Amino acid sequence: MLSKRPIFRIDVWLVSSTSGHSATFGSLSGRLEAMFATKKAPSQPLLGNFTCLDESSLTKAIYSSDSSIYRVVPKVVATPKTRSELIDLVRAALKEKLPITARGAGTSCAGNAVGSGLVIDMRKHLNKIIEINPQEQTATIEPGVVQSALQEAAKPYGLRFGPDPSTANRCTIGGMIGNNACGPRALGYGRTSDNVVELEVLTGTGELITLTRDGIKGMSDKPLRNFANSNLGTIRTEFGAFSRQVSGYSLEHLLPENGFNIAGFFAGTEGTLGVVTKAKVRLVKDAPLKTTIALGYPTMPQAADDMPILLKYSPTACEGMDRRLSNLVAERIGPHAVPELPSGDAWIFIELVGDDAEEISARAHSMVEDSNCTEGWVVADPSAAARLWGIRSDAAGLAGVALDRPAYAGWEDSAVPPAKLGDYLRDFEKLLAKFDLRGLPYGHFGDGCVHCRIDFPLEDADGPQRYKNFVMAAAELVAGYGGSVSGEHGDGRARSELLAKTYSSKAIELFGQIKNFFDPKNLLNPGILVNPVSVSDDIRAFQSRKSALKVKHPQFAANVHRCTGVGKCLANTTAGDGVMCPSFQATGDEKDSTRGRSRVLQEMINGNLISEGWRSPEVREALEYCLACKGCRRDCPTGVDMAWYKSNVLNEAFSGRIRPINHYSLGWLPRWGRLVTSLRIGWLGNFFLQTPGLKHVIRAVAGVDQRRPLPRFRSGKAARKNRPCANVSAPHGKVAIWVDSFTDAFAGDQLAALLLVLIDAGYDPQVITEPACCGLTWITTGQLDGARKQLTNALDILEPIAAKNIPIVGMEPSCMAVWRSDAPELLPSDNRVDTVASSITTLAELLVATDDWQAPDLSGHEVIAQPHCHHSSVLGWQADAKVLERTGAKVTKLAGCCGLAGNFGVEKGHYEVSVKVAEHDLLPAIKAHPGAVVLSDGFSCRKQVTDLTDSDAVTLAQLLARHS
Repeated sequence: MLSKRPIFRIDVWLVSSTSGHSATFGSLSGRLEAMFATKKAPSQPLLGNFTCLDESSLTKAIYSSDSSIYRVVPKVVATPKTRSELIDLVRAALKEKLPITARGAGTSCAGNAVGSGLVIDMRKHLNKIIEINPQEQTATIEPGVVQSALQEAAKPYGLRFGPDPSTANRCTIGGMIGNNACGPRALGYGRTSDNVVELEVLTGTGELITLTRDGIKGMSDKPLRNFANSNLGTIRTEFGAFSRQVSGYSLEHLLPENGFNIAGFFAGTEGTLGVVTKAKVRLVKDAPLKTTIALGYPTMPQAADDMPILLKYSPTACEGMDRRLSNLVAERIGPHAVPELPSGDAWIFIELVGDDAEEISARAHSMVEDSNCTEGWVVADPSAAARLWGIRSDAAGLAGVALDRPAYAGWEDSAVPPAKLGDYLRDFEKLLAKFDLRGLPYGHFGDGCVHCRIDFPLEDADGPQRYKNFVMAAAELVAGYGGSVSGEHGDGRARSELLAKTYSSKAIELFGQIKNFFDPKNLLNPGILVNPVSVSDDIRAFQSRKSALKVKHPQFAANVHRCTGVGKCLANTTAGDGVMCPSFQATGDEKDSTRGRSRVLQEMINGNLISEGWRSPEVREALEYCLACKGCRRDCPTGVDMAWYKSNVLNEAFSGRIRPINHYSLGWLPRWGRLVTSLRIGWLGNFFLQTPGLKHVIRAVAGVDQRRPLPRFRSGKAARKNRPCANVSAPHGKVAIWVDSFTDAFAGDQLAALLLVLIDAGYDPQVITEPACCGLTWITTGQLDGARKQLTNALDILEPIAAKNIPIVGMEPSCMAVWRSDAPELLPSDNRVDTVASSITTLAELLVATDDWQAPDLSGHEVIAQPHCHHSSVLGWQADAKVLERTGAKVTKLAGCCGLAGNFGVEKGHYEVSVKVAEHDLLPAIKAHPGAVVLSDGFSCRKQVTDLTDSDAVTLAQLLARHS
């Protein structure tokens, strides 16, 4: 009788898989096991034959968390493609008594978007804008429409959707309806509930009804009207006390004096009463003129004390923060990110809008005079105002990683009437101290709403209970001020249990009656608002605290848990100089986002859902399309560095095992390049690499996609062996030139151009002739011991030069970035790393620091600049921008990745995604600017341009040298 398990094991690392991916992990034993195992009848799908269902552990891992502290693994995830499929799916789940949680972008920080049954992702497909009616000033949309997409569609009509949360470029309107989202400009445009006109909803009984601002279509609303009329006293005394009282069910909308606004009431019910299938929302006109006011105060509570005065001037936005956050922005992003501010240690940023410039100016100056600020500015310049608001935005993203311990959501957005905000802040700080906790409060002070991420000890044995003790005390505090435990993010798992602290038992009873009216079987987002689960249950960090991988690799576990799920990597478009996340931009699949990968790695650490550790197939699939661009390292608000995590996973997965062939061919590329150039057989290598037939065999053996042209080796000796003539008139002294492995081995005149520019700038360039590889290709293929050897050898060569305070000019951004990012991780105890890292400089950084350097005149020239991802994310591109500005060239700087990304775009199975990434920014820009010079210092970027277009790209040195 054959065993169900193979009696032997053979590990084979497959070059390709049936899905067309390059298989990073693979095992023949798994195939043998499947062959020998007893065949089982296929299991019946959970809800029948819906093609939108996914029960895989990979997908369940991705949807097991939102942006909260909670982890709840769903039974199944659905991504319905049409409204009718959504309706059929919900009704099927209700018939099977399967709990349903509707989800937008999953940016909820209260645990509103996780559930143990069916989780429905609305964002992926249900994202159509059905109609914009400029006469009515309304938009009819599907629930998965992203807020910023609606803004773009309404913009040509001079309209906008008012509420604008900080996650506007990825959160959905359906999710905003669920949470009654607000954002900083709710003072001017109202909450989501104020902007809902009509909602088509599936109730917990499967009925499809339409909620309007004066009743219900499709079912009798008489019972609900009777309910409201029978409880007028409770509703009038406990609800609608101030604008940010959004926790619980907002029953004030059902009052007769409010017109029985059932559509407005439904906003904020968090999917517990119905699933939105279609929505009509109000659009508003943006005032044409706006002005920013910045006010400085000694402390944040003193700033908050001024709210009654400031609100008299009808601000559209009124935001508060203190020096702790501005210092954090300067520390994490750089001093350039914090402009000059009014004197003080706390600030209020205010926006006034209108149609009359003189009226706005008069109102702004009167506000400053009337306030109790230490110094106040009226900032009419839009760019200066944008920098001020940028501090507030950056600070919000960094607040969660600013403390010695991780800071968590949970007690996230409490609110009190604005007139009481100052005293509330004082008492809140005392409460933090009492519980030995730290947090950095900030928020929408004009609405009385305070955000705060707090360093709860969630991983301690008593962490969940200590967390619960604090939030219970915090709820009592906010209740004493007549406030709300939630000011804009909803209650979810984080605060539903706290509602009994802020509402009477009668009001809590009314919540249950409303729930029973719409969802009598309690299948819609159960455990939220009514019959709540405990705030201390299902805490993600606590669940994994004793897992085997967490115990053995605590730093890696801490790193992957940096992702809080805020979802910036899901943004519709790259903005400004952002890079994250190019693979998601190409595929639109959450598993290919930084957040999706983080969730999978978190589940790997947990060890329950994903149980095969480093070699789990779910991990392989999630990391497959990671370009290792390091965009997330800078752009992710919590500082996730997925490229580094991927290197660690690959290192552990292949420890002591044979690797895929591309790890030896591409991962050891500098070694092969040195061999070719040392033997001076570049001509022979080119013959094999460029000759039809031979080149196809080489590509196949090396694991390279057949559609990817191979680079040409340098004929003759290595580039670093070419010694320049000494510059006898070098007022700025010597600089060392570090020639990277790519420049060294492959054809091109980049080094010659660099030498010319440096000599012209008054330097005496000296080329470092010994090979000093940074180990980049070893790092990206997860061969970390090999990378350490390469780096140690490079330190032996570069550190003596750096110790003499001689600048070391690098040429390849990805190689220079290693010294500022990965090298400190790989060699943490080698002090020489800091010495070399501080001496490595880009050409642009050196030229900007050279006072008498004269830029060539490039007036009339158009330049498309494609910074290498590591250039943007690690080195920073500000110096390059300054150099180009001095030349007078017209520059279009691209956001996003070129798509080649080192070995990624070369490997078999990655070609389509590589091209798709290039089509996001790079290729459209080249097409839109024919004749423009394409600029990139990155070898990968230049090769992608050559491979996919008729253009060639040049380095900064080549551009300057050719026009000197």
